[in-house]
Amino acid sequence: MIEKAAERTPPTGIKRAFFRAPIWLYRINLGWLLGSRFLKLTHTGRISGQPRQVVLEVVMHDAPNNIYYVAAAWGEKSDWVKNIRTNPEVEVQVGRQNFSMLAEELSPGQSELVILDYAQRHPTAMISLARYMGYELDGTESDYRELGRKLLMFSFTPRSSGPHQ
Repeated sequence: MIEKAAERTPPTGIKRAFFRAPIWLYRINLGWLLGSRFLKLTHTGRISGQPRQVVLEVVMHDAPNNIYYVAAAWGEKSDWVKNIRTNPEVEVQVGRQNFSMLAEELSPGQSELVILDYAQRHPTAMISLARYMGYELDGTESDYRELGRKLLMFSFTPRSSGPHQ
């Protein structure tokens, strides 16, 4: 059984700047350095109506259907989560490719399967990321499944076929 060791909040100050640094790699056309393990999400601010950006780790990529899955590390507190719930039409950049996508919140059952897949492919990273989010895992499949049911996750599905520039 997983244990919530600490309540984490989104970073502020220097930590926030550090977490936002990958956005600058994309802005100077070096996003490809992050490979396909990260994506830049451009979404619309729910209050301002202005474009907003965040770089997220790709938890899983369904390559045949070009669907990307991500977790909201800060859950409901994440501004990008609040924004895409208001307007799910987003732009996603992976490497040098840009896609018009539609964001959809996953059910706990869907999230469980995605996290289990990630944990099987990246067990050390999964335990480290869970610890960073305030969870202690023992590395068992049941822990991964339980964590998946607790995490807020989204899929990004193409609105139209193919990349655009």
